[in-house]
Amino acid sequence: MSKVKVAVIFYSSTGTNYQMAKWAAEGAEAAGAEVKILKVPELMPQSVIDADPLKVAHQKNASQVPDVKPEDLDWADGIVFSVSARFGNIASPMKAFFDSVGGLWAQGKLVNKVVSAMSSAQNPHGGQEASLLSLYTSMFHWGAIVAAPGYTDASTFAAGGNPYGTSVTVSPEGVMQGDEEATKTAIMHQAKRTVEIAGWVKQGMGK
Repeated sequence: MSKVKVAVIFYSSTGTNYQMAKWAAEGAEAAGAEVKILKVPELMPQSVIDADPLKVAHQKNASQVPDVKPEDLDWADGIVFSVSARFGNIASPMKAFFDSVGGLWAQGKLVNKVVSAMSSAQNPHGGQEASLLSLYTSMFHWGAIVAAPGYTDASTFAAGGNPYGTSVTVSPEGVMQGDEEATKTAIMHQAKRTVEIAGWVKQGMGK
């Protein structure tokens, strides 16, 4: 069997989900996967970005990360999404990307993709869980296989106990709250679990 291929796809306005995506990529690579980190393009006007130093810094830091394309989903066996919450839903750039892959969906090319997701918000109850469940609704339409972390590892509890996907709270200054090392460990476990399940599916399909 060839290596499991994992796309780590993030949308981040100030850098938190980019950091989470990098940890996920580290975990997937440690599990033996071939990994791509890809960003969802920003939809905000440049004038809005320029008015926020955190957004400006993130735009610069992530400038070399390739934009995700629909064909990246076709390439991947497993996908880890990282997206900020917006009013209990996923941020609009990620939704816009999902809306762009109807052609792949119509061809059945999203069926049996193994997916998992992570989220962030400014408040401890700022919609992280609701955003993940909203994202997974789209995955059910794809016919994808959701590989949520559940409580399969103690790191989930140490990182806040979200069984749907690792989530974080971020201060208005862009600082991740809580135990950052525990969060990294939980994200790496989640990514490794995604690789493991994607490997089972890939093997079963004779790829």
